[in-house]
Formats: sequence, structure tokens, C-alpha cells
Amino acid sequence: MPGAAITSPWKKSRERKREKELKRDAVLAAAAHVFAEYGYHRTSLDEVARLLNVTKPTLYYYFKNKEAMLFACIEHVLDRLDDEAAVADDEEAKATGLQRLVAYLRRYARLIDTDFGRCAVRISDTELSDASRKKIRRIKSDIDHKIRELVSDGIADGSIASSDPKVTAFALAGALNSLGHWRNRDADLSEQRIVDEYISLLTKGLVPRKQG
Repeated sequence: MPGAAITSPWKKSRERKREKELKRDAVLAAAAHVFAEYGYHRTSLDEVARLLNVTKPTLYYYFKNKEAMLFACIEHVLDRLDDEAAVADDEEAKATGLQRLVAYLRRYARLIDTDFGRCAVRISDTELSDASRKKIRRIKSDIDHKIRELVSDGIADGSIASSDPKVTAFALAGALNSLGHWRNRDADLSEQRIVDEYISLLTKGLVPRKQG
């Protein structure tokens, strides 16, 4: 064995895996941006490649086609929302149902106000294959049930006025999803201000009215 150390130009397996993950994340972020801006049918993978300074064939190393990219974009934000539901479960035990609901809705609104969030609400999941659509709708159902659960908890502890948890959950999610349709990062409207206004308007109607 020669005594001189040999420096290999090839990266270790773990480094290659991490590099691939970073590049895949970059492709996904670029795809979400383009989908949100132009819609699914008007989006060209040439535009995604241009944003990343790569050739279109490079994209197929990470996703087999445009539909796979769209599915991954929608799944990404819905998985994040689902994760936030778990965070809501870990909120301080003394917090009321309304306080936990407000905290969850704030995180929901911030995620919708991203390229991934806009992509998810602006593009119908009917663009996906049956298998992908079913998976996406299952995640959406889990998120809906979490909002209903938080509303029900608030009703039970008296912090939320008596209401139908199902209707309330649909109304809250629908209102927050609208952020992804009209919000275009207007310089005069900060994300924090918009989220605060939305949450204030949405939750005022949930607070029990004092008697007398």
C-alpha cells in the first residue's frame, strides 16, 4: 500500500444523498413558484429548468413528469399543515380550545401564504391521477377533522360559542385558503398584518357573547 493519502474526488454516499435531497427541494420550490404563478396547464417545465439554470432532462432525475411535481408540491404543504395539527396537540395544557385554534389558524395562514400554499389552493386536485388525488384528499380530510376537533374543544370548555364544528371548520379553512388566491405579496400589506386581520375577523364571531 502506498503511504501517500489519496483524496477521492467522489463524495461519500451520505453526502451524495444529502446533495440530491437539496437539489430535489430546489426543483420542488421552483415548480411550486411557477405553478402558483401560471397554473398547471400553462406551466412549462422549461420555465422550471430556466429558474434553476439546468436543462429540462435534469428535472426528470427528480420527478418523472409534471404531474408528479404537482402532486409533490400539494403534498408538501398539506403534510406541513398536518404536522401543525400535531403541534396543536402539544400546546400548553392550560390553553383553551379557542387559543389552540387561533395558534393553529395562524400557522395555517402562514403556510398558505407561500408558493406551496398558493399552488395547493389555486390548482385543483382533479389535475392529479386517481391514486394521487385520493391521497391528497385523505390528508385534507385529516386537516379538516383537526380544525373540527379544536372547535369542539373550545365549545366544550366555553371559549367558543355553540356552533356546528363541521360548518365552522369549512368556513375557517375556506377563508384562509382565499389568501392563496388574491395575495400577491403587496408591499403595503405585510404577512403579519394580513394574518392578524384574518384571524381577528374569523375568530370574533366564535367568542361567546356576554349575557346581560
